Amino acid sequence: MSSRKSPFLDQVRNAIRVRHYSIRTEKAYLDWVKRFILFNHKRHPDTLGEKEVSAFLTYLAVSRNVAASTQNQALNALNFLYTKVLDRPLGNVQSVRAKRPKKLPVVFTPAEVGALLKQLNGHHWLATCLMYGSGLRLMECLRLRIMNIDFDHRAIYIIDGKGAKDRIVTLPDELILPIKRHMQSVKNIHCKDLNDGFGEVYLPNALERKYPNASKQWIWQYLFPSQRRSTDPRSGKIRRHHINESALQSAVKKAIRRASIQKPASCHTLRHSFATHLLERGADIRTVQEQLGHKDIRTTQIYTHVLQRGGNAVISPLGSVL
Repeated sequence: MSSRKSPFLDQVRNAIRVRHYSIRTEKAYLDWVKRFILFNHKRHPDTLGEKEVSAFLTYLAVSRNVAASTQNQALNALNFLYTKVLDRPLGNVQSVRAKRPKKLPVVFTPAEVGALLKQLNGHHWLATCLMYGSGLRLMECLRLRIMNIDFDHRAIYIIDGKGAKDRIVTLPDELILPIKRHMQSVKNIHCKDLNDGFGEVYLPNALERKYPNASKQWIWQYLFPSQRRSTDPRSGKIRRHHINESALQSAVKKAIRRASIQKPASCHTLRHSFATHLLERGADIRTVQEQLGHKDIRTTQIYTHVLQRGGNAVISPLGSVL
């Protein structure tokens, strides 16, 4: 089903945009609505209800074996569809729930982090340092703007992070000089864009209305701009967005292999490692919770289990028989 040829999906898209949801959320919600319609043999959602939603969510869990977070995203999309578009909030949706795996996060040792960083350079090295040194999520790192870096207070301001929450995290002293050098190269790019008649950056709609000239100002530019200008899919304006997350993910994956690290690791492993290493160094768990932006401290407590799993937690019986 093509969303561009569907007046109904255009209606869903407009409902999303008027609420200023991110482009990622827009794409995800539209995809789930299309999949729900196809699952129900292209019947209009207005003729469907809680029974069909429950059946679809059960299908995802049982037949597609999706993760709990994926099933929750599908439910959120359908809740949006029925509440905001069809003005018919869903009642009691009962479905087989996908199981949330109970597994400890993968964590690098400090030596492995060092080995990984040695395999990176340029902005990939700097972004990776920030994910580990400040505990940033991948997209929090890539969405940083010049104004979010506070050198005087050794702080990074995370605006509208996961769960639409703001927080302040530490800026490692070791990154101050590299970031300042990086900013100078970014400023050169921005100046060239302005000279070429461009230089705009994406701003959320509310900010764009409040500060109509801000999109060309230096402080609003992304810390990690893309190498090329591109057309904004919503406004049609030619802008320079931040680098694509897949490029950084690929660079980190390749660096992990070159560093001979035999762990199922990713960019998010750096955030896990940040939290674990802070606790190892005696940081208070509440402080770690604030740095990570966890709403519930029980989410942060998983890292205490990682520490207890370490070699000092259990004494092997081998020594008693050798």
